[in-house]
Amino acid sequence: MTIIAAVDSPADGDALAARLRRVAEEVAREAGDPLKGAFRAAMEVDYKVDLHDPVTVHDRRTEALIRDRLLGEVPDSAFLGEEGGEIGSGPVKWLVDPIDGTSNFAAGLAFWCVSIGAVADGRILAGVVYDPMTGNLFSADLDGVWLNGEPLVPRPAREEARAALITGFPVQRDFRLDGRETALADFGELVSAFSTLRRPGSAALTLCHVAAGWTDAAVGFGVNAWDVTAAILVLRQAGGHYRPLTLGKVPDGSADQLCPGYVAHGPGATYPTLDRVADRIDARRRARAA
Repeated sequence: MTIIAAVDSPADGDALAARLRRVAEEVAREAGDPLKGAFRAAMEVDYKVDLHDPVTVHDRRTEALIRDRLLGEVPDSAFLGEEGGEIGSGPVKWLVDPIDGTSNFAAGLAFWCVSIGAVADGRILAGVVYDPMTGNLFSADLDGVWLNGEPLVPRPAREEARAALITGFPVQRDFRLDGRETALADFGELVSAFSTLRRPGSAALTLCHVAAGWTDAAVGFGVNAWDVTAAILVLRQAGGHYRPLTLGKVPDGSADQLCPGYVAHGPGATYPTLDRVADRIDARRRARAA
């Protein structure tokens, strides 16, 4: 079924985005529900770059299922997945993480999700993040944002000292790039500034929790496009703030989802310590890359 047509007006773009969202919702549920049955069952875990980068047979199988279903529904599109790379061509590109939070999935920690985003001309048109363990499905297109089919309404912002921050920083990569003492000092500044700091381990699900107001802010320094594309749209359509950081790895002006770093928070929030630490890390990485 071909659903991509010429976009001659904003209304055409909105209609296309809505159709892509509905396809992504259906495929995310179809892919995610079997993972719930596989969770905490015996599984073989491999590693890609190092022991901090696991992959399971379920990542690969789920990505193949999602790829086949999306390209079957939208044949004139391209697909970029974490495990298998890019295939296909067309005006719409799907960016997919079959299991965002593989370390958690493999360890038995229930904080992971399926993430499916759709981009055209560098613009995110649709995004779906599905958490099979809770049944929560976050979805967004150019017209709005929903949680389990109901409009997503964020909670009021809290001041920094009362707010909760989620981050994966620092990891071994940050120690290598910034030095252990420097990275831990930056982390300590965040710990002191926020009421609560957590490291749950899924960028897509974290950003959706920020969108819902279940946590207040998030920051990351090592994400990929398939991690964040869908969730960026969910957050922004909920009124939240997503600021990309190039970290010296991509040119200035790159699409937000292609930037490896970010600062995110809910609508109306101001977190000066978070901005200061993130900007310092960004400047340091830029200088190092130069």
